[in-house]
Order: sequence, then structure tokens, then C-alpha cells
Amino acid sequence: MTNSLSDRRSFPTSLGHSGLGHSLGFGPWALDILNRRVFLGRVVGAAALASLLNREAASGGETHFTPTAKRVIYLFQSGAPSQLDLFDYKPKLRDLFGKNLPDSVRRGQRLTGMTATQESFPVAPSKYKFRQRGQSGAWVSDLFPGTAAVADELCFIKSVHTEAINHDPAITFAQTGSQLAGRPSLGAWVAYGLGSEAQDLPAFVVLLSQGSGNPTDQPLYDRLWGSGFLPSRYQGVKFRSQGDPVLYLHNPDGVSAQGQRRLLDDLAELNGLKQAAVGDPEIATRTAQYEMAFRMQASVPALTDVSKEPASTFELYGEDARKPGTFAANCLLARRLAERGVRFIQLYHRGWDQHTNLPKQIEGQCRDTDRASAALVTDLKQRGLLKDTLVVWGGEFGRTVYCQGRLTADDYGRDHHPRCFTVWLAGGGVKPGISYGETDDFSYNVVKDPVHVHDLNATILRCLGIDHLKLTYKYQGRYFRLTDVHGEVVKGILA
Repeated sequence: MTNSLSDRRSFPTSLGHSGLGHSLGFGPWALDILNRRVFLGRVVGAAALASLLNREAASGGETHFTPTAKRVIYLFQSGAPSQLDLFDYKPKLRDLFGKNLPDSVRRGQRLTGMTATQESFPVAPSKYKFRQRGQSGAWVSDLFPGTAAVADELCFIKSVHTEAINHDPAITFAQTGSQLAGRPSLGAWVAYGLGSEAQDLPAFVVLLSQGSGNPTDQPLYDRLWGSGFLPSRYQGVKFRSQGDPVLYLHNPDGVSAQGQRRLLDDLAELNGLKQAAVGDPEIATRTAQYEMAFRMQASVPALTDVSKEPASTFELYGEDARKPGTFAANCLLARRLAERGVRFIQLYHRGWDQHTNLPKQIEGQCRDTDRASAALVTDLKQRGLLKDTLVVWGGEFGRTVYCQGRLTADDYGRDHHPRCFTVWLAGGGVKPGISYGETDDFSYNVVKDPVHVHDLNATILRCLGIDHLKLTYKYQGRYFRLTDVHGEVVKGILA
């Protein structure tokens, strides 16, 4: 196990409350042996726990570069938003309505099984108006008035591309750097490399919401925020929207906080004995997780209680921010997590998979997300947090210019399109008010400044001060990294 970032964090940990040997009634020689074991358990357990909690503590880690961002808020739009209807303005398509997409544009590229057998590929221009926004002149659809209002804070990358053409492999690829399940997620890599600024919250928190666009959209699996072959303490902690945000947050009747504290201290000693005997790092991980869970019993209720937020907060985010589990509520919670030092905050919003009936469905998705996304950027800036918080908005791939199914003037659908899509970033050392990369007149192929998914992830790490080539972990005889053997930092978007 090799972490190429130097860990120099420290966290004072006391695991008092022993007394195990004295309560068992052994003779002096046996007690002496037992005391040595208890001592080993206490020392090894305390050292292991301190070492683990150091990674989650407030002092931060040494980085390869001077970081421009301390944390990331990733607003992942699951299902693949249509770049053609939101950001990638193609006015010439109006004159090509219903005409077959030229073979010279398609270039024999792979299609999904849903449209590969279509007799034709009729061009479907967006039915929505676009306008140039702010001083930057960025093109943004009328579907996104809130996003349009903060366009000068955003960096639009219009040339992102991927190899994956179906949802689960594409989401897995975007989040872990591999289409195959089992690799550590982006958030887990960041937690592994940098730890957390928070002492009472995990380094990596996940929030989910369901959109109104396509309520039967593909599911999201916990492995998307898993730690893969990294130690399990780096996996994301998913907060629930109903009941307690984290299971077993409250003690059962008859269990006091003091009693639980003593139990955890004794358990740490026993785990220390086992750790000394077998050297399994997961034992120490479990001890640290118990300790973090104990702290979260106090920190999480305060975190999720938004009743003391001023009225201006809900005027900004909208009334949906009062409803747990909505995208707006999760954006507000993301800001509160950022204030408390959580390193990586991952939101997933489902419902963007619009193969048919796109206009109706995408309008619902935009109502779900537009105001809150813009509010988050505005709120972070007002609080002085945007300058060192990197906000990322995007999905797993784009949508086709040709219609899937029947095309009418008011209705159309779009299939998956991995060759180009749009992602925007804000804050955290990224240039505001720019559009980077270009696609052809059909938003089908990248014609300038391509940005691969590996490039995007390398750039996110770079903003955090991490060299993606050096953040590695040895597993089964090979050194792995998030970007595998690929990835180039997109220097053109860095401030």
C-alpha cells in the first residue's frame, strides 16, 4: 500500500478506560501476561486509531502542487443531459429539421442497440431558445435561467468525450476511471490522498435525489462511491433523505453516551490486540469507523437541521430546499458540508435519460436542478467559499442530434452519445466566464480542444493540488491510479 502524498497530519487520541485484566481474577503471573497484552492492545489500538483519524483530521495533507481548491462538490446528473438542448447551441440545425444525418458526420461510429436498426436518423433541432449570457457571452438555453444568471462564474467545457455508450459503464467510468466495477471512486481517491478537514464528519459524503423527468431512470449502485481496493474507510458515506440521515444515529433506549464511550474504548483495546496479532488493516479501519460514528451522532443532527437558516436562504434555493431528498435540499446540505470541512461532496440526480418525450421530461429536470445549482454557486461566493471550492456539473455522456423514435415539431427523443457533451465547473481555481472546446455543426464530433473523461478527472485532482500521475495505490502487484495510464490536465481552463 503506497500513498505518494506525504501524510503529516496529527490528531491527539486518548483511549483510556482499561481495567480488563483486574476484573478477571488471574494470578500475578497471568495478570502480568494479560497486562502486557492489554498494554499492546491499548498502544497498538491507540496508535492505529490515531493514525487512521489523522487522515480525517483538520490539519490537511502535503500536496504535489499549491492547491486552488480545498474541496469538491460534484453535481452529477445521472442519465446524460442533452447538451443540444442546454448548452451547445447549433442554429444551423433549424434548416435541417427531419433530414437524415449525413454519413460523413456519423463516420461509422458505434450506435446503441436502441437506434442501430432505425431506417433513418432524422436531425432533431432543439425546440428551445438560446441566448448569450452575461459579459462572457456564453450560450445557455432558456431552460436554465438560473444557470444563465451565473454564467460569468462558470467554465463550460463543451468537448468532453468518453468511450462508454451505455449508462452503467459510463457512470462507472466517469466516477472511477474504469468501465468495469471494482475500482475506487473519485471521492475515495481524494479522501485517500488528502483526508478531511473535519474531525466529526467523513471526508466523503454522498447525497441522492430523484428527478421528475424520468422517474424510471436507471438505478445508482453504492459501488459508484465505493473505495474499491482502497481501505474501506475511504468510501463515501451516503446520507438518507428519510428518517435518520445515517442509520443508527441515535442510541437505543437505556444506552447513554457515557456508556457507549466506555464500550468503544474497551472495544478499541480488544481490536488493538487482534491488530497486533494479525496485522489486518481493516481491523484498525473498523475501530476508526466506530469512533467516527460516535462523533457523527452529535455532528449530523446539527448539520441536517436547516431550521435556523435565514429566510434569504430559501429565497435563494427555493422552497424545495426545505424538503429532504430534493436536489435543492441536497445543494443546501452540500454548502453546509463544505462549511464543516468535508473534502468531497457527491450529489447524484437521476432522471436525465430522455430517449422519448424529451421536451416534457427535460423541462421537469431543469425545474428540479437549475435554481438550486445556481443558488449553490451564488451562496458559496457570498460566503467566500467559492474561491477554494470546485463545483462540477455534468453527466456520463451526451445525447444524439438525431431523433430516437418519431420526430414531430414539438416532440422528439435522443439516444446516448459519447462523442461529445458539456460539463461546467466553477470556483476552485478554474477560469470563470469561459467556454472551452468546440463541436461540429451537429454537436456530434469534437473539432477543437477535446477533453477526455480522464483529462477532466486529472484536472479536478490538479485543482486539489494532486498530481494524478503520483497518487497511486499498489494492489495485486500493480500500482493503480484514478486515470489509469491516461489523462492530461486541461491547463487552458485553469486560472
